[in-house]
Amino acid sequence: MQQAKQLGIKGRFDRLAPVLSSTYDIPSMSRTAVGQSWSTLDPAQQAGIIDAFTRMMVANYANQFDGFSGERFEILQTIDRAPADKLVKTHLIQANGKTVALDYLMRGSGGEWKVVDVYLDGTISELASRRAEFSAILKSGGAPALIDSLRRQGDKLLAGA
Repeated sequence: MQQAKQLGIKGRFDRLAPVLSSTYDIPSMSRTAVGQSWSTLDPAQQAGIIDAFTRMMVANYANQFDGFSGERFEILQTIDRAPADKLVKTHLIQANGKTVALDYLMRGSGGEWKVVDVYLDGTISELASRRAEFSAILKSGGAPALIDSLRRQGDKLLAGA
């Protein structure tokens, strides 16, 4: 964020992509966001959705991290969740002192922990919101429409919109 202006949105995207790919379980998040219809998709469609979702998600972060004015993250606590997940409760403290609650649902696999959902204000699940959006698109146009929608969202974000 401190180099946001110098990097521009493309530079931020390039810097964030490997970090998000290694800290978020994007394939699992994609499956969860698509819901029950995931198993009806062929492997190429699943891969297309994962790729487009990854790009859109990284573009979203690159778009949001557009400057730095003293913001900081504060980790408040980690809570064990059944069966073997953890909820990491954090605050993003803005320069003006305003606090935004961001909770990260983490899942362990192969000795490492990855984010599988993010909750805004402690209650608004990113994946539940995405599932409603994805379900409507899948119903009307199938996997190709969802992939196209995610690509367009990524393009729009990378254009700075």
